[in-house]
Parts: sequence; structure tokens; C-alpha cells
Amino acid sequence: MTPGPKVPSPKVPGPKILGLTGSIGMGKSTVAGMLRDLGVPVFDADAAVHELQGPDGGLVPAIEAAFPGTTGPHGVDRPKLGNAVFGDTERLARLEAIVHPAVAAMRKGFMAANAGAPLIVFDIPLLYEKVGDKGLDAVAVVSAPADVQRARVLARPGMTEAKFAAILALQVPDAEKRARADFVIDTGVSLDATRDQVVGIVRTLAGGK
Repeated sequence: MTPGPKVPSPKVPGPKILGLTGSIGMGKSTVAGMLRDLGVPVFDADAAVHELQGPDGGLVPAIEAAFPGTTGPHGVDRPKLGNAVFGDTERLARLEAIVHPAVAAMRKGFMAANAGAPLIVFDIPLLYEKVGDKGLDAVAVVSAPADVQRARVLARPGMTEAKFAAILALQVPDAEKRARADFVIDTGVSLDATRDQVVGIVRTLAGGK
């Protein structure tokens, strides 16, 4: 069932918050870049995780304690950590319990730093899978035809059909995401056409700014 238009709940005056999401290979990073080019502050959840797990990252000691041997001089060894939690729901939950509160704290700081902006964006790859849309004024889903998505993903170094299928199995289907979204951004068209869609959304949510 497709939800109707969101009715903003009473909250402290501040920026409107747009959640940006999309399945692998749909062009979400490109759209996030377009939003930044328009002057919209974007909080990148993946970038926050990389910072927290990188050299001298704040989560490196906790992750090493929970998963010995998965970190080194350059921070978290992501392949080793991935192997340590892959297919083990208990271990994955333990990792998420370390990571999610730290990312939430960074997001809170981002919101405080951009309290005067008319619109801010939370770039969250697994918004529907892990986070949900609570606290958001709207959600934009980045989408493209399945054949375009497949070609983009399989062109990535080290990607295989099996890996692609495994990733898709963990993600909410694109059709469902589009049905639940307030805005759908089509990246199966030219960059200019995609940019026009992004500009329209910003104008709608930010009052023409």
C-alpha cells in the first residue's frame, strides 16, 4: 500500500530533512554530488563510517576488542571485518551496536552545524532496510532501469554476478522503494535530466532557495 503525502509533525523549527537512498548501482552518489553543488548540506552515512573506522578512527579500538585481528595501522581492515561478520547475525548485531550510535552522534553534530539551512540531506544507503524514515520530512529514492543498474554494478572491480545477487538479496527491492518514496530520481537518463529532477526537489522542499 502506497502511503499518502507526509504530514509534517510539530517539531522545533529548523531545516527540512530529506532522506536520500537507493539500491546499489542506482547513482545515489552522483545525485548526492548534485545536491552539494546546489549548496545543500549532505550527511553521508557511509563516509561517516569510513572516518570512524579509518586511521585513528574513534571506533577502531572497540572493533578490535570485539573482533580481534580485524584492524591495523590503517584502521579497520574492511575485508577482514566483513569476513568476521558475514552470515552471522549475532556478530553483525554486535558490530552495528558499536557503529550505529557513533554515526548517530556524528549526524546530530551535522544537524547542529547546519541548523540555519533550509534543507539538509541524510544520504543513507540502507534507509529502508535498517533506519526507517522516522524524523524525515521526505524520502527521495534514486532509481534506474534494471539493465542499467546491472551494467553499472558489474563494471566495478571485483564484482561478480554472484556478489551482485547476494547484495540485492539483502536490499529492499527497487520497486518497493519507489512505491514508498516521496520522490523518485531517475538516473537512467542524461545527467542534465537527472540534475533537473534534483533541482525541482530542492525547490519544492527548500521554498525555492
